[in-house]
Amino acid sequence: MKAREVKRNRLAAKYAERRAALKKIVNSGVNEENRAAAYEAAQQLQALPKNASSVRKHNRCSITGRPKGYMRQFGISRIQFREMASAGLIPGVKKASW
Repeated sequence: MKAREVKRNRLAAKYAERRAALKKIVNSGVNEENRAAAYEAAQQLQALPKNASSVRKHNRCSITGRPKGYMRQFGISRIQFREMASAGLIPGVKKASW
C-alpha cells in the first residue's frame, strides 16, 4: 500500500500542471464561444489517469503505512507517535501528567 501511495503521489505531481490548465478551461464559464473548447478540455481531463488527481492521495504513516490515526504535524500514526514519544525519540514531546 505504501508503494501504491508513492506511485499516486508521483502521478499527481507529473500531471498537476496539465490538470490545472484543463480545469481552468472547463470552469471558465460556459458560453457559446468557448463551449466547444470546454467540452474538449473535459474530454482530455477524463482521459488522464485516475490516480493523477490529487484528491486520490491519502496520508499514511511514514513508518508503518497505517492510513488511520495519522498525525499531520509529525507524519506518523498515533500509535508510532506514542511509542516514539515514550522512548524519547521526538524532541520537545513528553508524556503529560497532572
